[in-house]
Amino acid sequence: MAWLFPFAVLVGAILVLMGLGLPVAFAFFVTNVIGLYLFFGGSIGVTQMVANFSDAVSTYALAPLPMFLVMGSLFFRSGLGEKVIYALDLCIGNLRGRLAYVVLAAGTIFSALSGSSLANTGMMGSLMVPEMLKRGYKPHMAYGPVLGAGSLAVIIPPSSLAVLLGSLAQIDVGALLIAGALPGLLLVVMYATLILAQTKIDPDAAPHYPVPAVRAAEKVRAVAVNIIPMSVIVFMVVGTIILGIATPTESAGLGCAAVVALLLAYRRFSWSVVWKSLDDAMKVTGMTFLIISASTTFSQIFAFSGASSGFIQFIVGYDFGPYSMLFLMVLVILLLGMFMDQVSMMLITLPIFLPIAQQFGYDPVWFGLILLLAYEVGFTTPPFGLLLFIMIGVAPKGTSLKTVAMSAAPYIALALLLILLIVVFPRIALFLPNLI
Repeated sequence: MAWLFPFAVLVGAILVLMGLGLPVAFAFFVTNVIGLYLFFGGSIGVTQMVANFSDAVSTYALAPLPMFLVMGSLFFRSGLGEKVIYALDLCIGNLRGRLAYVVLAAGTIFSALSGSSLANTGMMGSLMVPEMLKRGYKPHMAYGPVLGAGSLAVIIPPSSLAVLLGSLAQIDVGALLIAGALPGLLLVVMYATLILAQTKIDPDAAPHYPVPAVRAAEKVRAVAVNIIPMSVIVFMVVGTIILGIATPTESAGLGCAAVVALLLAYRRFSWSVVWKSLDDAMKVTGMTFLIISASTTFSQIFAFSGASSGFIQFIVGYDFGPYSMLFLMVLVILLLGMFMDQVSMMLITLPIFLPIAQQFGYDPVWFGLILLLAYEVGFTTPPFGLLLFIMIGVAPKGTSLKTVAMSAAPYIALALLLILLIVVFPRIALFLPNLI
């Protein structure tokens, strides 16, 4: 059990430091320094950590990340997102719970245009929740669809989290991005079925109200002007990867170019929007690269100290089957998701999970997508799910965490059901990547 001491020191230090409120990157750096002095030769190890920085952030697979962030920020800051919601609102008929369907449809489109769950939830929550509550929607019918639709950006390409996971786990980023498309659409159908069931069971949850009749020609014009042009961005990002025309990095560049072209076409281009979008992307990218630099050294210490191999042998010694082991890993992520953000979970779990996945012979893309879905659930699990706090921020004053969390519960259950379906039917995840 010699591996237990370095394992306890490294993992324990990370959890304690983040529990004390230290930012993720600095918690990893402090833990790295402790580990380097204990297991890696002291000051020589610190020199090695500094040398790792350039190698960690110069990985080609990370190149799409800042461009996807710029693309999403340009889309939201320019107001193009509001035009999409307007068109969807015109097109969806006089259905009970129609605003919930508008949120779900808009969230799906935004996920394919921004790759950011936080941005999607913030925008739809601020625009749609007040209107839904004013129309008499019960809280779970107002908050739930926004939380469910907002989290779709984790798996529907272009997912920034998928790029980060693929880079850290050395999984083909293009294949991982594409793998999320079909499960993401399946999850949308499951969410729509849930909304339908909720309105059937409790019609008062989404009161029916008269909607002015809209001519078919006006609907067609709204779609043609406000939605179809957005499909150009989706094709530039997703279609070019599927067709083998572009790598993920090239597709990210094409996506940015497509957004700028749309801004010019809609006369919404301004250097102020561009500057703010670059500033948004720079902040997120800078912190992400800092975290990646720290996590690279953490993984090296974890392996060099014997903690990684010892833990694997310990797990294998219990003779867990591949599915039992997968269940335990997903359970660990769900528990961690109650207390920390997705990037933190990823950096803590990947050095432990990846060698185990290799030991059991999991398909890397299939395994990576299951991890992404588990991280997605963590966005909405109390008490510290990030999307829950965003929703509380846009909800009426006095809205409790319990109310928001209970609204998210059915959507969490469906995401877990999707994980089970992907485990039982791997082709759901691997069909599109196998076409590349």
